[in-house]
Amino acid sequence: MSGDARADSVMRAAAPGAGETRSLSGELLVVAVEASADLHGAAVLRELKLMAPGLRAFGAAGPLMRAEGCEALVRAETLGVMGLVEVLPAIPRLLRALSTLATAARKRRPRLALLIDSPDFNLRLARRLKRVNVPVAYFIGPSVWAWRTYRVRQIARDILRMLVILPFERAFYAEHGVEAIYVGNPLADRLAVDQDGLHTNHRDSLDDDTRARPARKRELGLDPARPLLALLPGSRKQEIARLWKPLLGAAQLLAARDPSLQFAVPVAPTIDLAALRDSARDAKLPLAFLEGRAPELLAASDAAVVASGTATLESALQLCPTVVVYRLSWLSYAIARMLVRVKFIALPNLLAQRGIVPELIQAACTPETIAESAQTLLARGGVREGMRAALLAVRDEIAPAGAANVARRVAEEISGLLTGESVIR
Repeated sequence: MSGDARADSVMRAAAPGAGETRSLSGELLVVAVEASADLHGAAVLRELKLMAPGLRAFGAAGPLMRAEGCEALVRAETLGVMGLVEVLPAIPRLLRALSTLATAARKRRPRLALLIDSPDFNLRLARRLKRVNVPVAYFIGPSVWAWRTYRVRQIARDILRMLVILPFERAFYAEHGVEAIYVGNPLADRLAVDQDGLHTNHRDSLDDDTRARPARKRELGLDPARPLLALLPGSRKQEIARLWKPLLGAAQLLAARDPSLQFAVPVAPTIDLAALRDSARDAKLPLAFLEGRAPELLAASDAAVVASGTATLESALQLCPTVVVYRLSWLSYAIARMLVRVKFIALPNLLAQRGIVPELIQAACTPETIAESAQTLLARGGVREGMRAALLAVRDEIAPAGAANVARRVAEEISGLLTGESVIR
C-alpha cells in the first residue's frame, strides 16, 4: 500500500462525525443471500443502529442480520449456492426471491439499498432497483477484474457507490468510470483491536508469531508439542463433495510419513459435521473437528490446506503457510477457463501479484500433490520462511496501521450517502 493510501486509512478512522448519532429515518434495503454476507451485514447494521437509530432495515437476511432487527422478506439460508452449473436447480427460488425484493422496493421506496456480495443475484436486483430510482451501494462486489469484465458497464450504470475490500479494486473501477471506495477487508477486523477499535497486532514479528503458536494449539485443546496441519475444505456442500476426499487422502499419506503430525478441521455451520467424522473414522484418521474457529486454528497451525476463497486471505492474515486447492465440475471449470483473465486464483497471490502460495486446481488437486506441497511447508527451512515473510507483507497491506473496523467505515459511508455528506474519500 502506498504512503497516501495509508494516510487515507488513518484519516478515515478519524473522520469528523465517525460514530456520531445522525437524525436519519426511513428504510434501508439490505440484501445478503449467503452466510458470509449475513455476517458482514449484521456488523454493518450494528454500527448503523448507533449512528442512525431511526433507520429501519428490511430485505434478504440470515439469522445474524435478523438478530440485528432486519426484517427478512427473504431468508438467506434458502439461497446460498455456488458454481456455474450447480446453480441451475436453484433458479426458481432465486427468481422468486428476486421478484419479492424488487416488488418490495417498488412499493416501499427505501432511501438506499445496500447489496452485499453474491453478484449473480445482486446485479440483477440492482438493475431492477435502478428502474424504480432506488440508489444502490454495493459492498464486496464481483471480481470483474478477474473475469466477466463486461459487467463493469452495468455497475457503472446501476451502482451509485462500490465499497470494495481489496486495495487494487479501487484503481480498477476508477479506470472504468465507477466511483469505488476501499473500506478495508472484513477479515482484518478479526485481528486483535484496542479499546479505540484500531488494529494493534498487525505488526507482530515472525519470531513472535512462531513462539505464540504452541500456546494457541493448547487453547484449542491440541498438543502444543506436535506439528499441526489445518484442513479447510470449504463451507459449501459442493466444495466438501469435491475436496474432502483428496484432503483425507493427503492426510493419510502425511500421517504415514510422520506419526507425530496432528490434523484439525474447522467446520462451518452449513456443513454436516457427523458425515465428516464418519469419513475420518473410516479412513482411520484421528482428526480434531472444531465448530467454526477457523481464524484461531490458522493462527495455531504450522501449515494449512485451504479451499480457494476468502479463507486463503485469512491464512495470510494469520501468517500460516498454505496450500490452496479447488475443484469444480468439469463443465463449470471448462467455462471458467474461457472467462478468467487473471493468472492466480488465491487472494494472497492476487494481492502480491506473484505466486506466494501453491495452487492445486482440478486435476492437480490429488492426495499425492497436496501431501507433497504440505510436507514442504511443514519442514523448517527457506521455502516455509520465505512464504511467511511474503504473507506478512500481504497482511501489512490489508491491515494497515490506524484503520478503523470495516463495518464502521461502511456504515459511515451509508450514512454519508443518505445525508449527502459522504465521509470516506
